[in-house]
Amino acid sequence: MEYNQTLEKKYNFWIKVLSIAIPLVVAILFGVKLKDFGIDVEPLSFLPPIYATINGITALLLISAVIAVKNGNRKLHEMLMKTAVVCSCLFLAMYVAYHMTADSTKFGGEGMIAYVYYFILITHIVLSVIIIPIVLVTYVRGILGKYELHKKIARYAYPLWLYVAVTGVVVYCMISPYYNH
Repeated sequence: MEYNQTLEKKYNFWIKVLSIAIPLVVAILFGVKLKDFGIDVEPLSFLPPIYATINGITALLLISAVIAVKNGNRKLHEMLMKTAVVCSCLFLAMYVAYHMTADSTKFGGEGMIAYVYYFILITHIVLSVIIIPIVLVTYVRGILGKYELHKKIARYAYPLWLYVAVTGVVVYCMISPYYNH
């Protein structure tokens, strides 16, 4: 048990660091354009449908993981959740790479659909930042075998992460007609 407490303290340190660093680095890199530094690179315009698909896959992995654990298959649940974490990391890397090589696309819809789009986009962005420490704490509690604590926070982590994954796909579907490339 002493080992787990020491290990948990190390994990908690990294959870705090990553929960602050990831949003900051993404925000900074979002404003960096490689062409501004003399790096002649074509926009990675093929990435948005790929990372939207990864968001969709993440949503399916999350749903499948909950079904697996409810059916008593803890090993499958663990594998699915680890895969969902990897997918989220891949999404983030592709998202940043795209925005470092391409100009932002403005949503062209008007009227009520614009309000719907911006509501979904803003909640998606805000929750994607909020969910980082929640997912990491949930993950750490699971891998450390603290299943009761894991279950308590997973009740919040799951719907929030699922919302972020699904709305990522919705945002892509709504903005994709306005891409210039």
